[in-house]
Amino acid sequence: MTPVINKFIIMKIKTKLRLGFGFLFIVVLFFGAVSLFYMNRISKSSEVVLKDNYETIKLTGEMRRLLDEAQFPLSPASITRFEKNLIAEEGNITEPGEKAEVEKLREAFEKLSASNTTAGAFQGSLVEARVHLRQIDQLNMQAIRRKNSAAQQSVKNATVYIGLAAALSFMVLFSFIVNFPGFVADPLAELLSGIREISQKNYRQRLEFKSNNEFTELADAFNEMAKQLNEWDSSNIAKLKSEKLRIEAIIGEMSDAIIGVNEQNQILFINDVAQQILNLEGRVVVGKNAEELAQKNDLLRSILKNRTDEQMKIFADGKESYFQLDSREINVPNIEKNEDSPMLRAVRPAGKVYVLRNITQFKELDTAKTNFIATVSHELKTPISSIKMSLKLLSDDRVGKMNTEQLQLVQHIREDSDRLLKITSELLNLSRVETGNLQLQFNPTDPSMIANYAIDAIKLQAEQKGVKLELFSRDTLPQVMADSEKTAWVLINFLSNALRYSPEKSRIVIQLAERESMVEFSVRDFGKGIDKQYQQRLFERYFQVPTDGTNKSGSGLGLAISKDFIEAEGGKIWVESEIGEGSRFCFSLPMI
Repeated sequence: MTPVINKFIIMKIKTKLRLGFGFLFIVVLFFGAVSLFYMNRISKSSEVVLKDNYETIKLTGEMRRLLDEAQFPLSPASITRFEKNLIAEEGNITEPGEKAEVEKLREAFEKLSASNTTAGAFQGSLVEARVHLRQIDQLNMQAIRRKNSAAQQSVKNATVYIGLAAALSFMVLFSFIVNFPGFVADPLAELLSGIREISQKNYRQRLEFKSNNEFTELADAFNEMAKQLNEWDSSNIAKLKSEKLRIEAIIGEMSDAIIGVNEQNQILFINDVAQQILNLEGRVVVGKNAEELAQKNDLLRSILKNRTDEQMKIFADGKESYFQLDSREINVPNIEKNEDSPMLRAVRPAGKVYVLRNITQFKELDTAKTNFIATVSHELKTPISSIKMSLKLLSDDRVGKMNTEQLQLVQHIREDSDRLLKITSELLNLSRVETGNLQLQFNPTDPSMIANYAIDAIKLQAEQKGVKLELFSRDTLPQVMADSEKTAWVLINFLSNALRYSPEKSRIVIQLAERESMVEFSVRDFGKGIDKQYQQRLFERYFQVPTDGTNKSGSGLGLAISKDFIEAEGGKIWVESEIGEGSRFCFSLPMI
């Protein structure tokens, strides 16, 4: 029903606007018609004055000139010219009495042009012709003065009438300009004011138009809308308050510390756990600026500045506890007016939530796991070393010779022992890293020395597999400040992996290069390569790339420990690989 009413109201307003502008058009037409009418009358009066009488005076003047120049008798040329002008005058008689004078002029001319006219008669006729010409001129001059007076009077009348028409049109138009816009603008202004009040959630706003027209119907529709909005708002406030209290209760009972800030960085909520940890009182800090509070609270400042997934050690519950920081942006549907863009965005930022998850229990379990691994690894090294020593003795001919099958078994035992020893060494290194007991000895070191040490350590295995090791490096490279033993261990780990996945009779390229303020070490093999989906996880602990069983997998700790070593030295580590083109493992260390 409402769209029909609105359409009807719009049609009525359009009709009134059309009538108003149609009235203006009629006024303009009226003024134009009056002006054209009187301008036409003036034009016609001027045309009468300038045309007929002026033509007569011109003709009489020409005939008078011929008479002034005439000699007795008249020449044929003068007679012809006089006759031509006289005939023209006979056809241009416009004033009363002019015809009689022209006829008399004709009689005098015939006497002048007669062949038997004497000189005395010629002079008499000449005087008579001049008299009649003068009478004709006087009649036309009088007519010109009379018609000029009439034209002047017409101009005066026209000026008066046009002025009256202009004054009337001005008064009508001025009255229309003053009154008509208010007919439309005033109700629209009041409607705009009402809409603004509604936008500010003042649903008690009402419109009242005294006139009984289409705007009254519009006001009724607006008032009905405001009434329904007021009822809706009243019915939902209690529900919203209830939901708010429930959400606050849920947040308050959570075991994690939770802090919420709005887009102006003001504290929206803080639960009981966060209040205890931060030593803040919720009733005091809610609504305050978080940055200002952080100036007096070091822990809050750390929470606001630390990155997501950052682990923090905080004294809580009477002991040192570990918390993991998690922060999330709050985005809500954008239902407000956006003046910066003609279109509304789907969502807008409404603040941020910081969550401190208590991971103390998991940290303690992780520490226990690390200590267990360190203990087991340390205990395993002794029997493994004894096994290797026994294998060495068995291989000595002085103990006794073994057949081929026994030698193969001893070789397998030796390989498995080496693998176990390597795993235990990696586990020990990992435990040192996790417990913070990793000791690095920083010294100025030549990169070529590290590379040559690693190549010598792996050269025998490469020769057994027929893999060629190629080193590319400048003769002089800047020194790096690093732990040469740990760095060589990383490079040896790269070379061992490259050798494991390289086909026989292939090559491995070791390259040292200066990159800006870093020295880059890289090891490139020409094996199968590593799929993109695994490259991001290569440096995670215990992760192993799935294989087809042709290569023995390690413990999944070598690259993770390498990453810890290099980053502890202030460097970077990464991998570049394509399927079918091999892999390139790299790390870089800062130059001195």
